Amino acid sequence: MTSPTLLVTYDASAAARTIIDRNLGDAARVIYLGDLDPGERGAALANATAVLARNTDKELRPGEAAMMTSAGLLQFVSAGVDFISMSAFPESLPIAGNGGGYAEPMAEHAVMMALAAYKRLLIEHNKVARREFDQFRPNRMLAGATVGILGFGGIGRATAKLMRAFDTKIHAINRSGKTGEAVDWIGTDAQLGELLARSDILVMSLPLTPATEKLIGREQLRLMKTDAVLINLARGEIIDEAALFDHLQDHPDFTACIDAWWIEPVRHGHFDMEHDFTALPNVIASPHNSASVLGWRDVALARAIENIRRALMGQPPQFLVPPGDRMM
Repeated sequence: MTSPTLLVTYDASAAARTIIDRNLGDAARVIYLGDLDPGERGAALANATAVLARNTDKELRPGEAAMMTSAGLLQFVSAGVDFISMSAFPESLPIAGNGGGYAEPMAEHAVMMALAAYKRLLIEHNKVARREFDQFRPNRMLAGATVGILGFGGIGRATAKLMRAFDTKIHAINRSGKTGEAVDWIGTDAQLGELLARSDILVMSLPLTPATEKLIGREQLRLMKTDAVLINLARGEIIDEAALFDHLQDHPDFTACIDAWWIEPVRHGHFDMEHDFTALPNVIASPHNSASVLGWRDVALARAIENIRRALMGQPPQFLVPPGDRMM
């Protein structure tokens, strides 16, 4: 009987290889595509039991994606896989993102942004820099606020855990409308309007799919409270950029905390914005670095390997990309 093999398509460092070996154990033999001679690549792809990748658009040569006919799982290290071309893979190949791989640092980032918005930190910092000392302008406490979480996966659940420590109410949406987590309310995608209207703070942690592109537009923003805080940790394209910019201009008490942008270097090769969000005082910006915590790549890699182990041991892998989401 042929032993299972894990094929790693990206150029893994020595430290990454150690993490892969340690967490995979004896569940499979590891082969690194970059170590093979050109003539050996096809057989390795065709015979792999599972495949671990970062960006197959860059790691595979034309025609190689279709060769993965024996694999029981293609596992990506990144949580979001919307930037990957999936049409060339066999339809029968299960594909998984690394859901929750970076959940804890991203949850901290959400809390940091919420606190910065509620305490008006950047606004007052800039005033002090101009020698304005606005000591008695009220700010807000998180306690008692309703935190809406749009996308209640790994990141959403980790965010809820931290937000509950501030005595907030947690309202959430996921596809099933069910959860075993402690929440005050949970609904489905069809109840988006209710979530938007109730939320003092809205945390976006859902994947970009054909169904979620421009999910938040002018109509949805109008449903939100005029002093709400919107935090986007997901993908810029989920929000209509022009609609958000206009809403921020028309509602000065509304705050947008933007970590995920519409045009970014990793996915598009450069950073750009059609509207100058950083010129607005009610915007808090970060360069999509919510997951860039020292040492956390190792944690995320270990979690990806754990999902591969599940598949190799005959258990259903987690965070599979639904068939409808593979059409991007």
